[in-house]
Amino acid sequence: MQVVLLRHAQSEANAGDFINDDPRRPVGLTAVGREQARRAGEALRDFGFSHAWSSEFPRARETAARVLAGQHCPLAIDPRLNERRSGLDGLPTATFNDLVRPDPVRIAPPQGESFLEVMARVGAFFGDLQTLPEDARVLVVSHENPIQAMLAVAGLDPDTALREGIGNATWRILVNPWPGSTLDAAPAGARA
Repeated sequence: MQVVLLRHAQSEANAGDFINDDPRRPVGLTAVGREQARRAGEALRDFGFSHAWSSEFPRARETAARVLAGQHCPLAIDPRLNERRSGLDGLPTATFNDLVRPDPVRIAPPQGESFLEVMARVGAFFGDLQTLPEDARVLVVSHENPIQAMLAVAGLDPDTALREGIGNATWRILVNPWPGSTLDAAPAGARA
């Protein structure tokens, strides 16, 4: 099984440098983000996805729709792929970063979740993927922190995974997404 972990394209929150961890708040892609998603779709067109999932967030769903345009692969929505809950929706991104900086793996903001909690929920998602056929080719559109958590679930040290920058509309490819999986060694080519 091959799984493409794609971070959503540039959103209004990315451009404005503010937190959006509430999927009910309509924060979409910018014009730059729509173009990034289109280019990611072109780059991934021949991957031949058999299954696709997205978080509940509009920016992830819109990215997935643009990547899957013209393909015959239905998109499923799974809240386990949602952004890390910070309890700081609408505040500057630096507010969250400053709060968790002393221990970004274990600190959970008030009304938020720790990186370890994110790992637990994306780990449950990966557990469900194990029921798919061995030759499945899966698209997962999510957010930077959950993708970092997926890399940790797949075997990367959590502190190292958090330092793995995942830019907008970039991806990593996992082969068999459970502990001990293989990370595509060429993520630099994964820019749209």
